[in-house]
Amino acid sequence: MTPREIVHELNKHIVGQDDAKRAVAIALRNRWRRMQLDDELRSEVTPKNILMIGPTGVGKTEIARRLAKLCNAPFIKIEATKFTEVGYVGRDVDSIIRDLADVAVKLTREEAVRKVRRRAEDLAEERILDILLPPPRRLPSEEASESDDRDQETRQKFRKKLREGDLNDKIIEIELSAPSVGVEIMAPPGMEEMTQQLQGMFQNLSSNRSQTRRVRVEEALKLLCDEEASQLIDEDEIKRRAVENTEQNGIIFLDEIDKVTQRSDSRGSGGGEVSREGVQRDLLPLVEGCSVSTKYGTVKTDHILFIASGAFHLAKPSDLIPELQGRLPIRVELQALRVEDFERILVEPDASLTEQAKAMLATEGCQLSFTAEGIKRLAQTAFDVNETTENIGARRLHTLIERLLENISFDAPDQPDTTIEIDAEYVDQQLHDLAVDEDLSRYIL
Repeated sequence: MTPREIVHELNKHIVGQDDAKRAVAIALRNRWRRMQLDDELRSEVTPKNILMIGPTGVGKTEIARRLAKLCNAPFIKIEATKFTEVGYVGRDVDSIIRDLADVAVKLTREEAVRKVRRRAEDLAEERILDILLPPPRRLPSEEASESDDRDQETRQKFRKKLREGDLNDKIIEIELSAPSVGVEIMAPPGMEEMTQQLQGMFQNLSSNRSQTRRVRVEEALKLLCDEEASQLIDEDEIKRRAVENTEQNGIIFLDEIDKVTQRSDSRGSGGGEVSREGVQRDLLPLVEGCSVSTKYGTVKTDHILFIASGAFHLAKPSDLIPELQGRLPIRVELQALRVEDFERILVEPDASLTEQAKAMLATEGCQLSFTAEGIKRLAQTAFDVNETTENIGARRLHTLIERLLENISFDAPDQPDTTIEIDAEYVDQQLHDLAVDEDLSRYIL
């Protein structure tokens, strides 16, 4: 996809923030450009990591998440505050890459299963028919060809019934491979590799076992299809491709990076600043490029794209350690949302909040509609509450809409085939008192 096409797709889900969209679109296109280079030069081109600066709720996480979905790339969002310097209580930063590899394996396996799904369905169908039609006993005087023709004819009749769903409710007994035993082992930071080896050992103990289950034909078809699909795919090939996908296409979203910075006016004060700079120094090798051992093999992080974000209300980007600043060369500032942005968020994106509300109530036979004035008043209320209390950006709209539609949602099952219009007067009636009263807004909205 070209940068223009990427921005166009992002516009379907995110309002405004054009600079951030352009930056991530160029970063994604640069990956394609890099793959067109010869091998010698390709290894020298590193991704231009991005630092997004902006208040909460303006679309930083959504931009990164939608970008990963667009390119079907392994993506993981992590909170920088969950990680601590090696030696302190908390998660080790290497677990970020291990989690990303898990996501890549899941994506690769799903893709492989989709390719063999049709063949797996045919094999599962044959197994169901074998259960429904066990081989008959032949009489010594009966010729094999006559018996085979009759069996095939019966089998085709049952196959037709199976495909048409006539046998869905019939209970049958099937034999399935027993699921591997999942053992959760808690280990101190830095010993994740030993944990993975122990888990693999326990899983191997339960391999090659089977279990018998009595289920409906419809459910049996799904279970057998999944089992056949898992036998048709090559796990070693999936792991190899997943590691390659992680290295070449992985995207890591480092949220709240500002929370692990040491403010310039508090350097040397100690206390709460302990270990913050250590987290940055531990993150630095991942961003610069290093090798991390995972249960699927060694993953090199040289070409993984890192998108860091933070509100930077108290700290500044310059409070990051210089080495990490240099590894986040693209800086993008996201703007706080205005009233007009709230209006657009309510109606423009695919599956907007108003569309979701209409669809949910339509299941009860209630036809909901929003007037232009109602949308404006709702947007203005969200903006005002953000200004007077904590500014949580577009997330405020979720709270307001739930509060706005609370009575309608409660009464909808008892009043089918009703039409309700949400106008400015209705918004004022439901939200005005709460929005005006600052103390109430803090606790309810």
